[in-house]
Amino acid sequence: MEFHSFLIKYGEIGIKGKNRYLFEDALMRQIKFALKEVDGKFFVHKCHGRVYVDCEGRYDYEETVERLKSVFGIVGICPVVRIEDKGFEELQKDVIHFIEEMYPDKKKTFKVEARRAKKQYPMNSMEINCELGGAILDAFPEMKVDVHHPDIRLNVEIREEIYLYSEIIPGPGGMPVGTNGSAMLLLSGGIDSPVAGYMVAKRGVELEAVYFHAPPYTSERAKEKVVDLARIVSKYAGPIKLHVVNFTDIQLYIYEQCPHEELTIIMRRYMMKIAEYFAKKDGCLGLVTGESIGQVASQTMQSLAVTNAVCTMPVYRPLIGFDKKEIVEISEKIDTYETSIQPYEDCCTIFVAKHPVTKPNLERIEKSEENLNEKMESLFREAVETAEIVQVK
Repeated sequence: MEFHSFLIKYGEIGIKGKNRYLFEDALMRQIKFALKEVDGKFFVHKCHGRVYVDCEGRYDYEETVERLKSVFGIVGICPVVRIEDKGFEELQKDVIHFIEEMYPDKKKTFKVEARRAKKQYPMNSMEINCELGGAILDAFPEMKVDVHHPDIRLNVEIREEIYLYSEIIPGPGGMPVGTNGSAMLLLSGGIDSPVAGYMVAKRGVELEAVYFHAPPYTSERAKEKVVDLARIVSKYAGPIKLHVVNFTDIQLYIYEQCPHEELTIIMRRYMMKIAEYFAKKDGCLGLVTGESIGQVASQTMQSLAVTNAVCTMPVYRPLIGFDKKEIVEISEKIDTYETSIQPYEDCCTIFVAKHPVTKPNLERIEKSEENLNEKMESLFREAVETAEIVQVK
């Protein structure tokens, strides 16, 4: 069966009020971005409260569906056969051909649901339902009608052309990216942070990201791994501006001047400061991390409170109540897991205390940070001014 269009079903967008068009327009932009590298010509438009993707000529059906399944805001993708309106008798023949092609096994129940957008059509929706249902029963006596729980729900939309579809391929749900502001993701190269980025983007948030590089302790391949992760997340979130910060000098200075059991928490605080600097500079509305309560020493309730205290912006932690197993399942679903587990060191693992503090005291941490007053301001300034920008698409 050759499909000529896709009807895009959306969820929460449908209950928006007067600004619904903003969400529809954002969804259409994301669909166009997702399909720009797929073979074929596509025309994305909205009509009568529906969003359609019309396919001109030959195109890659499988790849088109895969790309649409990564667009947040879509809850269902319906492959559509468009036929010319040549009268009701021809429509009956087309519907019978559609059932013949789509369902080799005819021992199924069905229901016809007609929608008459073209009001000049000589029959109303109920008449179309009855007549087409009768034609299907005549052609395939083994089929039966079930209006409550049918195996096949045949949708017939009467427009300038006639649209036939019966399959709904699930989409990712959520909200179109760009409808809820932007946020800065702290992207480490591990399993958690790409999943956190994915989940925030699913609620319509545009992403930027910051990665802390520590050469020569972290390799160039570790940086490439993070760029690869950002590229996978960008399939769902759209283009990502990645800030690569050289964190080596700051890490070494903290290592030299602060108690070793407090290294991780103090490094985390300076990472948050740098991420917040870029977030404010680029107009982001918050920070996003992959932290989950109790997962490691720096993610206890006390540690999170001390880390938070250094920020003036909101910090969003979408994985806060997730078990590691649940996070891994999502990372496998979005194809980041295999990249995340590549064995390249990141800056969080190279200077680790044997017994890191799990219940840090804010006053004590701030007292330890006073040891950094002499050089930290200049090191901070150098880190943000020399950051490399990578545009990931």
